[in-house]
Amino acid sequence: METTQVTNFRREVLRRIAKYTWNDCLPEHIYDILYEVVTDSTPRVRCCVHKERAVLKNRIQMALWQPLGLNIINASKEALNGSFDKRLPVVDVLPNACDACPIEKYYVTDVCRHCISHKCMNNCPKHAISIQNNRAFINRDVCIECGRCAKSCPYGAIIEISRPCMRACALDAISAGLDRRTVIDYNKCVHCGNCRTACPFGAIDERSMIMPLLVALKQKKKVIAMLAPSFVGQFGMKVTFSQLVAGLKKTGFAKVAEVAVGADITTLHEAEEFLEKVPKSIDFMTSSCCPAFIDLVKKHFPNYEDNISKTTSPMVSCARYLKNKYPDAMTCFIGPCIAKKAECVANPDCMDFVLTFEELQCLFEGIGIDLNEPAPEEVKSEAAAGGIGFPLLRGVQASMKEVLPEDVQQNAKLEYAAGLRNCHEKLQQLKDGKLEADYLEGMACANGCVDGPGALAMQGLTRVLVAKFAAATGKKTSLENPEAVEAVKEINFEV
Repeated sequence: METTQVTNFRREVLRRIAKYTWNDCLPEHIYDILYEVVTDSTPRVRCCVHKERAVLKNRIQMALWQPLGLNIINASKEALNGSFDKRLPVVDVLPNACDACPIEKYYVTDVCRHCISHKCMNNCPKHAISIQNNRAFINRDVCIECGRCAKSCPYGAIIEISRPCMRACALDAISAGLDRRTVIDYNKCVHCGNCRTACPFGAIDERSMIMPLLVALKQKKKVIAMLAPSFVGQFGMKVTFSQLVAGLKKTGFAKVAEVAVGADITTLHEAEEFLEKVPKSIDFMTSSCCPAFIDLVKKHFPNYEDNISKTTSPMVSCARYLKNKYPDAMTCFIGPCIAKKAECVANPDCMDFVLTFEELQCLFEGIGIDLNEPAPEEVKSEAAAGGIGFPLLRGVQASMKEVLPEDVQQNAKLEYAAGLRNCHEKLQQLKDGKLEADYLEGMACANGCVDGPGALAMQGLTRVLVAKFAAATGKKTSLENPEAVEAVKEINFEV
């Protein structure tokens, strides 16, 4: 993940909330975040110190998973009391941070040469362009933003401008409100996090479960950390699996489980489901592991909802397996995904918390956990290479293909799409009859889960390290994981 001033502010808020909560002094020090992070002498990134502190208040409210606008002392007390309104959206717009970017789409730049042919004027169907002060001028009251002027200008003097958040959203879930500030349509939004990453003002952020998790840990509740397989390399090239597990246990987690084992469970059940349903009852089946992709299908292609695999995602499969094994335990998924928070809210039977890798790093730093200290014992992966490879490009279908009968492996038409625009395009092609597929694996992130918005390491490096970690395990396919084979018989796969 690129480190910008926006990420620095977000991480400092999370670090301090973790520190003050751990030391039982959050309400007393909540205003220190405002007055120590932004001082009269710190470099300005907004118009004034008051504006910057107003934005920080919004970030604190989001980090506490509280409503925007609530007094931050009251917000901290509500959070400490266990108030955790899961009806609040995971991704939200910070009202004090949104700069109300211009709505107008086409602009005439200084490159305009006031040429004689005036192709921009001649090609405008509404005659919205005139020449004023020796340059083209667009009448906004008449312009229909068709873009013909930009295409026809021989100098490229007319440019198209769109809000970064709108441009990043592949599903048209973002628009400008009456006050020109960004508005999210949650009937279309799938909580992928692309808008949060794209906004240069940091005006879109995610709510955090770091507070309720810390409260549970401080109360000595039995919380199991569930590590997504893309954890490799996220906390430093030299930090081993054993050191990460040791750090989590120092934090208070009772046990550390691999979601890759859940991926093995999902592989085995989804393969059975595929053989049972395709093409007997449905023409094709989609993967179930990416919650943003699943929401894309449900919200934008509702006719294909029956085509979604009914097998639970690796996170939910792992959580239900753990709940069966440890009924008194709470579960916390740790990975690169923001959309998993929405999936957590939708599965209260087995999921309690979700943290991104970024949030976990802030938690470690806030309470003083050093991952570079030697681990007391060596920990080895219990997952198969197939499950560990889930976050890689085509990782899901590669794992599932390995456990299918040989004739099905050779003849099944397996399709793949990474990035929501590509996923939307593939689904549209299926709808239009332009694509044949028996199975479609969809991933919201452009390079698979290793490229998630909550990741810390560069996706290219993580991809290599995950592949290396998978190759080191003694089990190649999910069928070779006895834990997963037994779990398939035990857990409930109803989504």
